[in-house]
Amino acid sequence: MPETQTKIGITSIATVIVPVSDQDKALDFYVDTLGFEKRTDIAYGNGERWLEVAPPGAATTIAIVPPREGDPVGVNTRVAFTTDDIDADHANLQARGVDTDPEVMRMGDPVPPMFFFRDPDGNNFLIVQSS
Repeated sequence: MPETQTKIGITSIATVIVPVSDQDKALDFYVDTLGFEKRTDIAYGNGERWLEVAPPGAATTIAIVPPREGDPVGVNTRVAFTTDDIDADHANLQARGVDTDPEVMRMGDPVPPMFFFRDPDGNNFLIVQSS
């Protein structure tokens, strides 16, 4: 009997969900501090709000939403962004008062330079130098 495989129709990562305590404060941070675009801002349900942001031109968005009851904010998102100039971005974020690692990590080839930063709720993100 021949083997058959079922293929899942997933084609991309659309949205990463990040819990925040205050959507307006988070929106200001992601748009005004990081330079992201507001992509979606829709009211739904019983006073809920679906809010998505993304770096300009990016396909994947970040939904900044209140946590589910009992869930924390300030999580290690395991989300990594790329940049063409890690040192400039590190300096820029520090100058804007963003909570960043004190220095860019340089582990040597083949690992690219990188650093972590946190949003106002303490959600942790990584920025990595693109090759």
